[in-house]
Amino acid sequence: MILPITRRDRTALAESGEDAIVSCNKCEYAANVQKAEVKVSRPPGRGLNESFPELQKVSTPGKKSVAEVSEYLKIARENFIKTLVYKTDQNELVAALVRGDHEINELKLQSVLGCGAVVLADPAEVEGETQVAAGFLGPIGLRLRTIADLSIQGMRAAVAGANEADFHYIEVDQERDFTPNAFADLRLPVAGDSCPRCDEGLLESYRGIEVGQVFYLGTKYSASLGATYLDAEGRERPIEMGCYGIGISRLIAAAIEQNNDANGIIWPFSIAPFQVLLLPINYKDKAIQEVSDRLYQELQKGGIEALLDDRDERPGVKFKDADLIGVPLRLTVGAKGLEKNCVELRWRRDGKTEEVPLGEASKKVYSIITQALQA
Repeated sequence: MILPITRRDRTALAESGEDAIVSCNKCEYAANVQKAEVKVSRPPGRGLNESFPELQKVSTPGKKSVAEVSEYLKIARENFIKTLVYKTDQNELVAALVRGDHEINELKLQSVLGCGAVVLADPAEVEGETQVAAGFLGPIGLRLRTIADLSIQGMRAAVAGANEADFHYIEVDQERDFTPNAFADLRLPVAGDSCPRCDEGLLESYRGIEVGQVFYLGTKYSASLGATYLDAEGRERPIEMGCYGIGISRLIAAAIEQNNDANGIIWPFSIAPFQVLLLPINYKDKAIQEVSDRLYQELQKGGIEALLDDRDERPGVKFKDADLIGVPLRLTVGAKGLEKNCVELRWRRDGKTEEVPLGEASKKVYSIITQALQA
């Protein structure tokens, strides 16, 4: 079935989903990673007489990426300050700082800058503006407006580009060595981050399919239509509006993504296009045909949505197709079963089978489906 992360969520979990989602393992907080908040744990404050190693410039020949420099210096990525340069829709170059093991959330950066769009700047344009080769840019002495993620605040013993080809700084102390124009929540959350809403929870990551959406319309339409209400003071105000939508086709896709195996679909009873599949081994056999047709009519009269596979195909093909289309129940009518006055009942979900007396087959199927729909 379609399982939301929380009661308030509108996303069905599925590995193939287009949405990346984080959810707290203790409380009900859940959000798309593009909108999720990040809780920051800052380093402890300095002691009165506490001192730290001096800034050092070290050679890193040809090592540009965080991964390359981390491997070369044998320093973990979380100790790096990554400097990325973005271009706004107003053609301003802005430096964004984030920890080496984190990624920038461009929507958050865009919001902080108050612009309409941001894109990573072209390396040639950045080099032309800063006179620093790509891969060696750092925040110390950088002459660009600089916004730093909150995780950078108070960072010590860090590694950053030295604004000189083939060199990096180590023992970078943010409070001592550089001051960005602003600190802000800029990064994408990851599994294991502390929950921003509760004190105990950790975030877990998922993929999901968005099957519903809520839109806030504000007063855009109510103001134009003259749709108003009287507030507590008796003043006339435009109604705040919103709307929601449910993606019917997405619901079907989500249900399939959550209910399948290597052989095909496993439809839940509640949305299955057919609830039971009648599969005669050889429909040309008169006895098998008569029993199959009679069962089909009985099921139809009982309000059961049944599908009769009367194709002239080999049994193996029919069985394979039955699993592929995923009808929840299968009644197999064959010569060996009829010799015992039985048919075979099979559950698609777990493959469990049992022989059912022919006279009880329709009632048995009706009982199973009724219980499943009431569960």
